[in-house]
Amino acid sequence: MAEDSLEWFTSWFDTPFYHILYKDRDDAEAHAFMDNLTNYLNIPEGGAILDLACGKGRHSLYLNTLGYDVTGADLSENSIDFAKQFENTHLRFKVHDMCQPFNQQFDAVFNLFTSFGYFEHDEDNLNTIKAIKANLNETGFGVIDFMNLDFVLENLVMEEVKVVDGITFFLKRYVQDGYLYKDINFKHKEKEYSFHERVKAFSLSDFETLFEQAGVYLLDIFGDYKLNKFRPETSERLVMIFK
Repeated sequence: MAEDSLEWFTSWFDTPFYHILYKDRDDAEAHAFMDNLTNYLNIPEGGAILDLACGKGRHSLYLNTLGYDVTGADLSENSIDFAKQFENTHLRFKVHDMCQPFNQQFDAVFNLFTSFGYFEHDEDNLNTIKAIKANLNETGFGVIDFMNLDFVLENLVMEEVKVVDGITFFLKRYVQDGYLYKDINFKHKEKEYSFHERVKAFSLSDFETLFEQAGVYLLDIFGDYKLNKFRPETSERLVMIFK
């Protein structure tokens, strides 16, 4: 029997298969991005950073090695349970719904690697930006690192097969009703599994509308992890700095 869930992010992210499929993410690139971003924002030494939707904490862990006081927050209990083994005096992980304020203020709040636009209800996207605003201190910055929709649609690989750790994942990508979907089907130990990822197909103008509604100000936009200028046709990322 296939495994599925309408609340896809509460099930798929909590499975070991999610982490198997994405095990080869580029840590060197992620570390360089954190170096570039924290230098650009001039976050004070020992400054407090909230890594919102932190997963198993790969960005949080590295930010902590740079000397920051880091809180990683994610809805996935399994991911947080894993990350907690790395906690120290200046690194902690908590299960948290990013639609809600964290009831603490930070020098920066990072929402990285397209960890936005998952929600069933559109108002929760706005609520998340409002929560980030509430989580920033007087001099703090919010950062959302999202896909560049124009680039993704132009280069969309509709179907793909990936074999990781002996598991054959069948991936299908498509756009429907304003969302970008990825269907994920595979078999493990004679059992068939079916999950999907769904993210709102937000463009820069959509974010600008959300920012205006949330009462935050878009300060800078970058198109990649080296913080090069954003170009709608060719940039792979949409990195937005706001407060």
